[in-house]
Amino acid sequence: MTEYMVDVRGVHKSYGTHEVLTGVDLRVRPGEVTVLLGPSGSGKSTLLRLINHLERADRGFISVGGELMGYRRAGDRLYELREREILRQRTRIGFVFQDFNLFGHLTVLENLVEAPVSAQRRPRAEAEAHARELLARVGLAEKADEYPRRLSGGQQQRVAIARALALRPDVLLFDEPTSALDPELVGEVLEVIRDLARAGTTMVVVTHELGFAREVADTVVFLDGGRILEQGPPAAVLDRPSHDRTRAFVDKVL
Repeated sequence: MTEYMVDVRGVHKSYGTHEVLTGVDLRVRPGEVTVLLGPSGSGKSTLLRLINHLERADRGFISVGGELMGYRRAGDRLYELREREILRQRTRIGFVFQDFNLFGHLTVLENLVEAPVSAQRRPRAEAEAHARELLARVGLAEKADEYPRRLSGGQQQRVAIARALALRPDVLLFDEPTSALDPELVGEVLEVIRDLARAGTTMVVVTHELGFAREVADTVVFLDGGRILEQGPPAAVLDRPSHDRTRAFVDKVL
């Protein structure tokens, strides 16, 4: 097993003249939960998309499970992978978006089965059995034949988490998974993520839920202006921040 499940080294990303990430380094060990905090525009979501190679870094490298994302190395040169190989790599990374991104024309069960069958070539019966196990795990076993539009926002997000798990990924990425939910629905989604943390799932989570971060994170990372200003255990970063920007952010969010 590789020492780091996620290994981000010297990553830069710009859109036109706007530099979104500036030399970011981030390492996540297997089984660890890393929470990314920071104001809007600090580069948190962009970093997640780079890990999944939904965006291409301008400089720097990202490895997941010891495999370089988006490229292959031949001697001292790098060659970009074909899209088919990049899609294969992405099946090892579950991504849960803030706005669910479920397929509205498919039932809940079909949403979970689609990628394992089409992308991983798993037998449909096996994929369906696993999907039903996952729906039970997130408390939605009875919703298998419903369509997403008939579910609450919290239920849709729990389906999205189950769909990400259906690929049996090495790491789960969460991009503000509760920001689109009504306040009374936030708890049910956070409880599912807590269960995943207790089970030793490797996760990188973008969130503003500081209480949740304090409870489940092994490492809290604070970004601002495309740079990591501070990182460490939750008690250190949230309760005794060393950087003025971190302290101001925590005070404002609390």
